[in-house]
Amino acid sequence: MEKRPVDVVVISDVHLGTYGCKAKELTQYLKSIAPQMLILNGDIIDGWQFSKRYFPSAHLSVIKELVNMVSRGTRMVYITGNHDEMLRRYSGLELGNFQLTDKLVIEINNKMTWIFHGDVFDHTNQGAARVIAKLGSFGYGLLIQLNRFTNFLLKLFGKKKVSFSKRIMQGVNKAIVKMHEFEQTTASIAIDKGYDFVVCGHIHQPEKKRIENQKGAVTYLNSGDWVEHLTALEYHHQDWHVYTYREENFTEQKDETIPVTLSVVTDEVHFYINALAI
Repeated sequence: MEKRPVDVVVISDVHLGTYGCKAKELTQYLKSIAPQMLILNGDIIDGWQFSKRYFPSAHLSVIKELVNMVSRGTRMVYITGNHDEMLRRYSGLELGNFQLTDKLVIEINNKMTWIFHGDVFDHTNQGAARVIAKLGSFGYGLLIQLNRFTNFLLKLFGKKKVSFSKRIMQGVNKAIVKMHEFEQTTASIAIDKGYDFVVCGHIHQPEKKRIENQKGAVTYLNSGDWVEHLTALEYHHQDWHVYTYREENFTEQKDETIPVTLSVVTDEVHFYINALAI
């Protein structure tokens, strides 16, 4: 499959090291694109559920492909989230085309995009609620396994698949991290700061919408996840788009390489990209 050139790609909430991670599908997606910049917007590795007993080859393949992309010239920025918060002590680390940080601002075609994971607005990451959130994360992993067994039986009887985990995750998010409030809060701060776009992850809900208040307007985007929705954000044709993985669009892929030219001026958290003329 020929690699598809993209200016910028944002993925988040992969949760490598958990049963829910759709690592095979993510590897296929990564092999199909040739981005100038790839932004990993938090919760890529799940430190809350990580176990030496479970890290299958499909999950290692994701890491291998990410390394391959860096070696081929893709600029990669890893933004820390709450499930991979152990990396925050190393924020500011730069190794060649790779950078680790807690937030990012990029300017593309004279428009500013503010990118961060979003857990800072989640009160379940504080105090006793944090312990409950971690227990909930473990229970979610068990639910994923039950869901897979249920769907195996449904497939045998020719029935449609169901997703208990997706329904429960949406319910939990509505009860604990109220999506509307999350979006309004991040948008309001982005408007105050004068940004054109604000990009988050964390709540596993892919989205692109225009949000306005008395002070102005901003485009809010969320990259979703690679557990239930299998989505990413892509910047191409001078705009941001929500990409959704479709299995029927992928066949067996050869490891082809397309040269990528990246023009970047860097400081700790600020990048300027000359987007491709299209």
